[in-house]
Amino acid sequence: GGHHPDIAQWGMGTEHTGPVRVENAKAKYANHPVYNTAVDYSFDLYYENGVKCTIGSNERGGVTFEGTEGWVWVNRGSIEASNEALLKQRMGPNDTRLYKSLNHMRNFFDCVYSRELTVAPIENAHRSITLAHIGNIAMKLGKDLHWNPDKEEFAEAEANEFMERPYRAPWSLKGLSGGGRSLES
Repeated sequence: GGHHPDIAQWGMGTEHTGPVRVENAKAKYANHPVYNTAVDYSFDLYYENGVKCTIGSNERGGVTFEGTEGWVWVNRGSIEASNEALLKQRMGPNDTRLYKSLNHMRNFFDCVYSRELTVAPIENAHRSITLAHIGNIAMKLGKDLHWNPDKEEFAEAEANEFMERPYRAPWSLKGLSGGGRSLES
């Protein structure tokens, strides 16, 4: 749920926010004794600007951007378009350019020293994986949900109950200032 949604977030210019609604969430879950992951799934995310993003399982993977002039499909190694002319367009000086990183670990170490922002900031990763988390919650509940990307919470109280798991006693992250053991205990 993280690698392709981050491409979608970049392409939509929403890497610092998220959708406001998740709808039409459907899932078929694995019948396995060790894991209960959704193996066939789909859900629609709607953004404040009216853009719809559909996330689902399929064999091809990648991200398809659809617009008035056709579609462009990308993954981490390929790009295709309904019209080859879309791939030959020159970028203008004000167009958003994405980074290219052949070695995230090297970039991370370089940024530790330089104090520059990494090519894959943790906030962007958090916002991208949130798409999968809220989709999973909507699939589990089997209903449409309203999401507040600023507060990072649902309008529906029952959905917010899935936002964290209970800890086994005496462990607690909320109790670090007293009452529970820290993870270093």
